[in-house]
Amino acid sequence: MGGVPGVPPADAAAGLARFNEAPFATAEAALLECCGSLRWAHRMAAHRPFPDLASLLAASDEAGYDLAPRDIAEALAAEPAPCLHHDAPRAAHLALQAAHAAYESRFGHSFVICLDTCPPSQAVDQVLAGIRVRLAHEVDEERAVTADELRRLARSRLVELVTEGW
Repeated sequence: MGGVPGVPPADAAAGLARFNEAPFATAEAALLECCGSLRWAHRMAAHRPFPDLASLLAASDEAGYDLAPRDIAEALAAEPAPCLHHDAPRAAHLALQAAHAAYESRFGHSFVICLDTCPPSQAVDQVLAGIRVRLAHEVDEERAVTADELRRLARSRLVELVTEGW
């Protein structure tokens, strides 16, 4: 089984086997939770079976690089904005809402960022810092960064899917 750093092979093997054996529509629906592009999900479901997690993630990257602008827009529309726990201070909620509004006003879509290596206690700081930095990007540069973040999110969600979801 191809290794993925931080993921014990045994944790992925059983889930990947169930994913590979799932009916097409079931796999496609699960994949849409990883990336909201129907084209990406359909392609990934059609390319099963994957021999190992590394192959699944490589296929995900390849499919992500092949997304057309309309596919990326579809995936972005399905993405929830990073948010705070309801118990977070009101000032933090307001700061995050203002930052998201500024980003959406500038780029026309919601801000996405993969926080899979960020401790939950630092997530809001990472989101706010990311928005600040990325607001300075030119539109084409931000389009590339956004596509990369979508690929990172899909990879993270695929790992979770096959290690915990099946």
